[in-house]
Amino acid sequence: MTGTKPQSTKRHFDHSDMVLEERTTVYDGFVKVDEIQIRHRLFGGGWSKSLRRELVVKKQAAVLLPYDPVADQLVLTEEFRIGALDDIESPWMMELVAGTVDDGESFERTALREAREEAGLHVTDLLPIARYLSSAGACNEEIQIYCGRIDAQNVGGIHGLDSESEDIRVHKMDVSVAFAMLAEGQIRNAATILALQWLQLHRDSVREQWA
Repeated sequence: MTGTKPQSTKRHFDHSDMVLEERTTVYDGFVKVDEIQIRHRLFGGGWSKSLRRELVVKKQAAVLLPYDPVADQLVLTEEFRIGALDDIESPWMMELVAGTVDDGESFERTALREAREEAGLHVTDLLPIARYLSSAGACNEEIQIYCGRIDAQNVGGIHGLDSESEDIRVHKMDVSVAFAMLAEGQIRNAATILALQWLQLHRDSVREQWA
């Protein structure tokens, strides 16, 4: 029965409540995979047995929701994604500008750089939306999402770096169209869903701030 075990007296667990016994890189390609041997404290008291887990190791990433508050338009990108290979609709995903943080680079600088590379956008202001772990059950990727102020007047076309084999189609649309796509389940990328829901909540205040 749940709720019958004695609980630990510690209110919040942290790094001191785990023991990393071993960590070995078992694959290092387009992604990196570490094999972890670890024990941790239990909520009911005591310690877990020694656990072996695989961890997908990824760099931090910045995601940008490009928004024109005057035209009330935003930009989505369309790109082939290997993780969507078995998606019921298509492995081409509608999502936001995004990229990994280079060594010594801030989340903000990454967002601005990726906006230029992936969509040809000039971003004049940034608002933080959320910072989170994308799939903490097996991956250490940390994502920071921003809303970026743009002028969407001449946005469009195909973008991306040849050196990174990027082939990105840029879509400019009214905010109402993007919200309809969200409601109809056409947006299947987690960061994009989160960012669009944030914009639904904060759209009026953002337009007032950036008027």
